Amino acid sequence: MDPKARNSIDIDTLCHKAKEIRKHVVRMVARHGQGYVQQGLGAADLFTVLYFSELHLDGNDLERDRCILSTAHNSAVFHATLAVRGLIETSRLDSYCQDGSQLEINVSERMGASVEATCGSLGQGLSVAVGMALSARRRESRARYHVILGDGEMQEGQVWEAAMCAASYSLDNLCLTIDMNNMQAEGHIDSVLNMEPVADKWTAFGWHTISCDGNSIEALMQAYDEARDVKEKPSVIIAGTLVGSGVPFLEGKLSHNMVLPKDVAEQALNFLEA
Repeated sequence: MDPKARNSIDIDTLCHKAKEIRKHVVRMVARHGQGYVQQGLGAADLFTVLYFSELHLDGNDLERDRCILSTAHNSAVFHATLAVRGLIETSRLDSYCQDGSQLEINVSERMGASVEATCGSLGQGLSVAVGMALSARRRESRARYHVILGDGEMQEGQVWEAAMCAASYSLDNLCLTIDMNNMQAEGHIDSVLNMEPVADKWTAFGWHTISCDGNSIEALMQAYDEARDVKEKPSVIIAGTLVGSGVPFLEGKLSHNMVLPKDVAEQALNFLEA
């Protein structure tokens, strides 16, 4: 399959998919009154472009692309994306976070083949992907390996060990996307550790570095196009996202595990339906 053929879906269709994902995120979190709604709304465009435009998921299991969600708590948007993509039944979203459900608050392999690795402990996803990408290259596979990493996760030393390893092995089949929403459990990431200059750090570690608007479908598509053309280096896309994106009265509100009353959820859904 020609990798360029992956981007045949038009931007208007992708925007519609992103809105559907956002509606599911609100509904899923609203059932419990609290959850990771802000991260999910902010990353909906990123997940849309990956799962509807970039990832090649069909065909031989050893040859298909893979995506590892290192920020495993951002589960509402992940599960919603799988449902809209048709990889799981939409009805399963109703069981999100219920006792015994496979759709847990932290994404886990209990869900099935759509989950490549359980990454409940932050900072581990890139290490897993480095091993998988190295194995694929030795098999001469054309598959690509994607990782979604939270910006707060960059405070984990394991991330930088994996970064050095990926560059040392010239893993050009590996693409890391950083969901740069400036929020972690304690608040703004700078209130914990100052991470800037993020792009310069990754460049210094030997990665091809791309910065883009993580809430622009077009910008994300262009970033993944560029990453696919890079040779002899892993690529990192630093995607600046706005928490609560798509619902104006939630945008920019830093709340890691936000309380979402029913009336607020209804207002959000009414806006998304408009």
